Amino acid sequence: MKLISFSTPTAPIRPGILFDDTSTILDLSPNGFSSTLDVITRASTSALPASRLGLDGVKIHAPLSNPPRIFAIGLNYRDHAKESGMEIPTTPVIFFKLATAIIGPGEPIVLPKNSTQPDYEAEFAFVIGKGGYRIAAADWRDHVYGYTIVNDVSARDVQFASTQWSMSKCFPTFCPLGPAIVTADEIADPHALDISLSIDGEVLQHSNTRGLVFKIPELIEYISSITPLLPGDIVSTGTPPGVGLGRNPKRWLKPGETVTITIEGLGSLTNPVVAEP
Repeated sequence: MKLISFSTPTAPIRPGILFDDTSTILDLSPNGFSSTLDVITRASTSALPASRLGLDGVKIHAPLSNPPRIFAIGLNYRDHAKESGMEIPTTPVIFFKLATAIIGPGEPIVLPKNSTQPDYEAEFAFVIGKGGYRIAAADWRDHVYGYTIVNDVSARDVQFASTQWSMSKCFPTFCPLGPAIVTADEIADPHALDISLSIDGEVLQHSNTRGLVFKIPELIEYISSITPLLPGDIVSTGTPPGVGLGRNPKRWLKPGETVTITIEGLGSLTNPVVAEP
């Protein structure tokens, strides 16, 4: 199942299920679901309405605009840690992105005036369904609702001006997300998915989630040992090598470019890049 948020010219944003095979959407709002977070929290789509909407005139938004938290994992691919000039971590490196940075597919990434080093980062993310405190790694599947794509856009000059990374990741539009949350039952092995990022057709990142240093079971166990995980929490698992920071010369995002991230089984997330007015 592909859980999405969508709107039409005559109705506001609401949750739905996208059927790729028929290019139609099942509207979940008649069932009393106000948002995708509501769907995830209630863990039910029973008594679905029979009517479907065509994609004509429909706008797809970020599938989850109001997660309780966005946990992001740093240096979680060995080659990315090396290209960043940092040690491979022995404990998950965790920072946060703010929900105010979230945008959906097709919406522009706006490069801020107070950064000259904006970078791209393709990331595979999972969404918590059933929350919990001190969850055992072996029980991870009981707590994952589904998977999605994140572009962890980063202002590198802001990031390395401090030991704290979060503010560099939280400019408005710095968290493209989507296009859907693919439920966990659709992905047999989330640790064997191809992941790539291209800018204007040039592939700059290409890897596989099997290269993660800390995989989903370890991340769930570690994070929940410190703070209870909540339904709708997003955990973005880190980026593979090929980011602008790790290139020689450095390769920063520029206005007029188009960034596309593709992850096997999850589709593609495309966003244009523009300058702040």
